[in-house]
Amino acid sequence: MPTFTLGIEEEFQTIDPVTRELRSHMSKIVEDGKITLHEQVKAEMHEAVVEVGTNICKNIDEARTDVIHLRRKVIELADNVGLKIGAGGTHPFSRWQEQTITPDARYDKIVEELQEAARSNLVFGMHVHVGIENRDVGVYMMNALRYFLPHLFALSTNSPFWEGRETGYKSFRTKVFERFPRTGIPGFFHSASDYDEFIALLIKTGCIDNGKKIWWDIRLHPFFDTIEYRICDQMMRTDETIAVAAIMQALVAKIYKLKLQNLNFRVYRSALIKENKWRAARYGIDGQMIDFGSQEEKPTRNLILELLDFVDDVLDDLGSRHEVEYVLKMMEMGTGADRQLRVFRETGDLTKVVDYIISETAQGL
Repeated sequence: MPTFTLGIEEEFQTIDPVTRELRSHMSKIVEDGKITLHEQVKAEMHEAVVEVGTNICKNIDEARTDVIHLRRKVIELADNVGLKIGAGGTHPFSRWQEQTITPDARYDKIVEELQEAARSNLVFGMHVHVGIENRDVGVYMMNALRYFLPHLFALSTNSPFWEGRETGYKSFRTKVFERFPRTGIPGFFHSASDYDEFIALLIKTGCIDNGKKIWWDIRLHPFFDTIEYRICDQMMRTDETIAVAAIMQALVAKIYKLKLQNLNFRVYRSALIKENKWRAARYGIDGQMIDFGSQEEKPTRNLILELLDFVDDVLDDLGSRHEVEYVLKMMEMGTGADRQLRVFRETGDLTKVVDYIISETAQGL
């Protein structure tokens, strides 16, 4: 079995400690961070966002160490410029109209093309790369893994508020991001060449200038030999990030193991998977999703437990059993969205929700 290396990218909010609103760090955090973190810290399209990414990690233990180090460092860098760091899919009440775009030719081009959809895209996600052997294996994985995306997404839901309103969704972030083209659940591809021909056609016809402007919930990375999961909200706790990343790695390992045994995982229509994604966005882990095999609704929590059973036989080889079992704790305490809503219903104060997000972001560090 390959090692299925890991890389984790987290997008954080930079928050004014007095008003609790988003506040631009004016690239100061990124500039100071590059002295020690080099390319592991990056600016994003909005100046109130800072992204950090791990090195290539051989296993989940290395990933945990790197994620903790990066969170500690970015919190320290923010403190140095009088800001706080928060981990949530959206900010509870800041308005995107009041946030500035990072000066950069790449972002200027995106804003020029996508206009209000780009300017309003003030959302925060967590991306996980899992190393693969080659692009044909990657396309095979992408086709199969689509089925599990709503399950993973439900666990990550952490954006119930938008511009000071309770949205009724556990993840409103995904509804904001869907305004972009080339997002959501990808279609089926027969091979790496089929996939590459699709990208080449988009480039040839002026739709995109490179494959990174395909923003699907899962994609074969255009430049690296990785499968990149992109569906998740930014989660509050390090333990949550690591648990979901460990499941993502375990799913790749399990599908690969079945392939070696000449056992194919059934591929389902994108339209069906989108139904489950909508349910996950709306209800998180407390709703129901469709079990396509039995063709019936089941509680999302039950389907997540079935997912844990599905990957159980690869966890010890990956050394990730402890991390994956943290999902049971996540279902007990609720997702980030559940906990944000709990704080708001207890206090009626969205600034208290922001304080909670800031506290949880540093939990366990």
